Amino acid sequence: MISIVVPVYNAEAFLPETIQYVKQQTYTDWELLLVDDCSTDGGFAYACEEAKKDERIRPIRQERNAGAAQARNRGIREAKGEIICFLDADDIWMPDKLEKELAFMQEKKAGFVFTSYEFADASGAGLGKIVQVPETITYKQALKNTTIFTSTVMLDCRLIKKEDMYMPDIASEDTATWWHLLKTYGSACGFGENLVKYRRSSHTLSSNKMVAIKRIWNLYRKQERFSVIKSAWCMCFWAVRAVLRRM
Repeated sequence: MISIVVPVYNAEAFLPETIQYVKQQTYTDWELLLVDDCSTDGGFAYACEEAKKDERIRPIRQERNAGAAQARNRGIREAKGEIICFLDADDIWMPDKLEKELAFMQEKKAGFVFTSYEFADASGAGLGKIVQVPETITYKQALKNTTIFTSTVMLDCRLIKKEDMYMPDIASEDTATWWHLLKTYGSACGFGENLVKYRRSSHTLSSNKMVAIKRIWNLYRKQERFSVIKSAWCMCFWAVRAVLRRM
């Protein structure tokens, strides 16, 4: 079974679509963990109503607002599947995403895989800019190329320990986790087919370039404990690739 972890915070406007993207998957052996981070809208109530219609949907309410990292960690802890995927509430999956990515994972005998993706506008319409991912990526390569997008990631709990999947309480917690997994397990495999749309708007953190730069710099300095020179060296490559992804 595949466990799909979705952190939810005031995402009521997106939840009907999010749930539908999962329900329309051609691969049907899944559970959907909607981890609500103490939202103040009606999203959790909506999730509970949907769970009454489909037992594969599991709404989970956090005891306190703790951020996306802790919401994902709660989902990982409670996941019953051998495979774990992540989906952000505002992103879009193609109907055959799970089926094709799982087949790719099995073909490669890999514990960590990810796919290409397309940038989309706030309405979810694709912008025609598809990010092509490498066939494989190592820790050293990922430091200079943050091409792994969270909503494309698939992890095998039989090959990767759950405790290594837990995300730290820092900005860009997902990138820090992918680095940790690559450093621990060696490499990940990239599937070159576009199976996800990355919805971007002026309200997303990643759309603020200065914020993104500061987050990555802090990962180099505080999480990886690199020197200023090594951090600057990695950031030069990161910046060039970040620009190319968006051109």
